[in-house]
Amino acid sequence: MINLYGLDRGALEALFVEQGQQAFRGRQLMKWVYHQGRTDFAAMTDLSLPMRQWLAENTCFELPRVESFRVSKDGTCKWLLDVGSGNLVETVLIPEKNRNTLCVSSQVGCMLDCSFCSTGKQGFSGNLPAAFVVGQMVLANNMLAEKNQRVSNIVMMGMGEPLLNFDAAVSATNIFMDDLAFGLSKRRVTLSTAGVVPAIYELAKVSDVALAVSLHAPTDDLRDQLVPINRKYPIKELLDACRHYVDQLGEKRMLVIEYTLMRGVNDQHEHAVALAELLKDVRCKINLIPFNPFPASGYQKPYRRDIYNFQTYLMKQGYATMLRTTRGDDIEAACGQLVGQVKDRTKRQSRYLARVKADGNNFVAQIT
Repeated sequence: MINLYGLDRGALEALFVEQGQQAFRGRQLMKWVYHQGRTDFAAMTDLSLPMRQWLAENTCFELPRVESFRVSKDGTCKWLLDVGSGNLVETVLIPEKNRNTLCVSSQVGCMLDCSFCSTGKQGFSGNLPAAFVVGQMVLANNMLAEKNQRVSNIVMMGMGEPLLNFDAAVSATNIFMDDLAFGLSKRRVTLSTAGVVPAIYELAKVSDVALAVSLHAPTDDLRDQLVPINRKYPIKELLDACRHYVDQLGEKRMLVIEYTLMRGVNDQHEHAVALAELLKDVRCKINLIPFNPFPASGYQKPYRRDIYNFQTYLMKQGYATMLRTTRGDDIEAACGQLVGQVKDRTKRQSRYLARVKADGNNFVAQIT
């Protein structure tokens, strides 16, 4: 069965043409689904009866099954979603006064194993189909509809590296931005990457989604330790790709640099100076993210004074520098804390769990 939630406008049009229909029939179906909220083919009376019958027999609208749903004391919501084969992924909704931001996952686990991210310690099981990436948005909007609200911003910053699930990530972002679907502004849909350089060049050919880069260090020596993919695609190559991408977007668009601050690791004045120098010819804004602890990480939250000094220095150098408020950490929904349940194909998860068992007391010391 073809899960229609995974087909963007071009794919839906092609599906109808393959069945001897005109391409605009795909656009009609999109309006039924995303504008009127109807997924019963019998209601789509502007499609021919034979076509509706074919759709009913060969396609579906399947959503991930909700395993659990939790709400933080600050209002942050987290879904644990069953995506099949014993795998669970997490999705987080961050409600604010004037917007609702949804953080969606693109993979089951993650292949990259950034040292400060809990997701990578779970290992990797596989890619999510585009339908289950879009399905996270459908589930969130269904809940928000009860309050006469909807998701206003999408960040593809949940579990996984989106650019290692390239086709699904592109299809999903197309659907998020399509006026016939969710209709979000391209400035309100952000894809985050740890730095898959060839895929950034490919993305520039097919999309104008906002791009965020998980940098986290101003030098290759340090970034090699924090973000292992840097050993394959060092900072210079990454920033060259990023400049190319934002040049394709136009002079009014900017790159987002994500920088997780860890105590004594990358949060000192010399790191801020090096970062400001590194980015001096990159059209960007900077998001600073205080590290969110998880067991046996080996890292600690930065001191408030170091966060303030780091941000202040960058702002004095002319960078728009935002400090991301930690949300949902009491339900393990904060940045870097998503884990789900991964049927790991690697040995990474078992190694990590052994470390957690050995270092449990150290973790208590870190967070008190």
